[in-house]
Amino acid sequence: MLLAAIRVRQRPCAAHPDRTCRAARGRTALHELCHPVFTWPQTQAAPSVVPVVTRTDQVQRRTPKVAKTNSVFKKIVMAVSGIIMLLFLIAHMVGNLHVFQGAESFNDYSEWLRSFGEPALPPRTFLTILELGLLASVAAHMWAAFTLWRQAKRARPQAYETKKAVAQTYASRTMRWGGVIIALFIVYHILDLTFGVANPEGTDSTPYDRLVASFQNPVTTTVYVVTLILLGMHLRHGLWSATQTLGQSNRRRERIVNAGATGFAVLLIAGYLVVPAAVVFGLVD
Repeated sequence: MLLAAIRVRQRPCAAHPDRTCRAARGRTALHELCHPVFTWPQTQAAPSVVPVVTRTDQVQRRTPKVAKTNSVFKKIVMAVSGIIMLLFLIAHMVGNLHVFQGAESFNDYSEWLRSFGEPALPPRTFLTILELGLLASVAAHMWAAFTLWRQAKRARPQAYETKKAVAQTYASRTMRWGGVIIALFIVYHILDLTFGVANPEGTDSTPYDRLVASFQNPVTTTVYVVTLILLGMHLRHGLWSATQTLGQSNRRRERIVNAGATGFAVLLIAGYLVVPAAVVFGLVD
């Protein structure tokens, strides 16, 4: 029987590093702490918390400052142009009420608008300035509305899976289409009552005759009433939005602002609707 001598490599004692462990020299004293039973290499447990280094993209997540500035500027343009158009609507409504004073009073008022400033100014100067200012306000209002809508569309290219209308009114959801319809009606209204091109009485008639002839047509009257209702909804939401943009509303005054905007819109549109109603019911002829 062949016996092979195995030499055990001596290693320092774990309990006494200054001398060689006797168990490593072949002695198997179990009571010593440096016995292989006690000094056998143990696998270290993995730490329970592993540090993780995350890397974020350098893409800027927030809206750029330039985009925010442009949005604020466009909202201010929309609010200011809306206020200018609102002042025109008030003046125009007051002028329409002259129809209840008779044909002569209404025609005199229309002639006064055309001859205001004479002889220092050429005829129709004041009215032309008003019309150009109104046209610029309408163009600026539509530009601001369209660019803000396109900017919001680019910021959210993928539409929401579900649309919630919790805090949205019908006017706010149809603001753009209502504005387009109102703009088209303004063009027809000018051709009808101002120039008489689309009026049954023609261009040589008086403003009073054109007004009565226009509202005696059921189709024209219906379109006029529907457009005014859309205008009232557009106006109510626009007043509320303008107060938000100009910083004149907060959460505490929100109910007051909503009530005031609704009441003002109702009164203004009612002032416009009484004129076709008077023609339809024979109070003005």
